[in-house]
Amino acid sequence: MKKFSEDGIPTKQSPLEVSESSDVIITMLPSSTHVLEVYNGPNGLLCRGERLGPWLYIDSSTVDPQTSRKISTAISRCLLKEKKGYAESPKILDAPVSGGVPAAEAGKLTFMVGGLEEAYLAAKPLLQAMGEKTIYCGGAGNGSAAKICNNMAMAISMLGVSEAFALGQNLGIKATTLTDIFNCSSARCWTIHIIQFLELWKVYHHQGTIVVVSLPN
Repeated sequence: MKKFSEDGIPTKQSPLEVSESSDVIITMLPSSTHVLEVYNGPNGLLCRGERLGPWLYIDSSTVDPQTSRKISTAISRCLLKEKKGYAESPKILDAPVSGGVPAAEAGKLTFMVGGLEEAYLAAKPLLQAMGEKTIYCGGAGNGSAAKICNNMAMAISMLGVSEAFALGQNLGIKATTLTDIFNCSSARCWTIHIIQFLELWKVYHHQGTIVVVSLPN
């Protein structure tokens, strides 16, 4: 928070204070526990009861769909303190992202969005200001579900690539050679193509098990 203040960005002491001076709130938190605390905690965004100031909430945390749906249900029971011309009741979207820090810094994130379609359409300009692609996934929690599926596929890909690298090196092929081959062959994938792959990954083969000790964002 100190860094934000030093850069001239207004800061508040609690989520409640943020909600009292905002029309739109975007959250991106480490876990479901943090999301529930920020929204439903004693000084949370929803702690003042059924009448809310912000008309739109966007949660870009990577969490389980049940948490996203729980927060969506809580907000659906609320009203706005003042009705806006573009919204008669508060809306929430679960909109986790893909792309990591480099894509965030370049404004090229992908948003996977769940929630009411009317809320998605209203929020789309905001999402497009932060990312390159927005994909509507359906009802509440579906954005979070899509992110989990994406991460699962990525993890399986990483394990497969790790096994292939371990096998190749055990058979006498250099990792750099394998990288060149994979990048121009049918094995090509995001895991292989990430920048500085060999520097970001340290893979050890211990008793027949591949252990990835350093993963890209």
